[in-house]
Amino acid sequence: MADIAFRRATEADLPAIVAMLADDALGRQREDAGLPLNGAYLGAFAAIAADPNQFLMVAEDAQGIAGTLQLTFIPGLSHKGAWRGQIESVRVASDRRGSGLGQRMIGWAVEQCRARGCTMVQLTTNKSRADAQRFYDRLGFRATHEGYKLSL
Repeated sequence: MADIAFRRATEADLPAIVAMLADDALGRQREDAGLPLNGAYLGAFAAIAADPNQFLMVAEDAQGIAGTLQLTFIPGLSHKGAWRGQIESVRVASDRRGSGLGQRMIGWAVEQCRARGCTMVQLTTNKSRADAQRFYDRLGFRATHEGYKLSL
């Protein structure tokens, strides 16, 4: 695999990030990759960039943005005041899937959590994403809880 750099996303990366979020059956239903970008994406990016417990990462190679994920560091009282890392919105560009990039991205995120003193890393994936579930199982993640959401 070509050299990959993991870095903090900039506002200029948003079109590529949103395009990756929209590039599957679920994303097509809930994202808007049209240009100019919906202003809600810019507002969300500003909030993420201003929060020291958020890291919106892009993986970049010589061809451009190849992947993204959002990493959130969550303080908590349970587990004796433990911090945990939350990985969300993991996406690899369609032409880079199967290259091992996703595994490298998750490995990078886990190391960031270790460096911040987190005692666990958690993530969610939609129940319909069987391939993603197998991927996370292969990386050692375990489906130990049942997740619930309430749309507002």
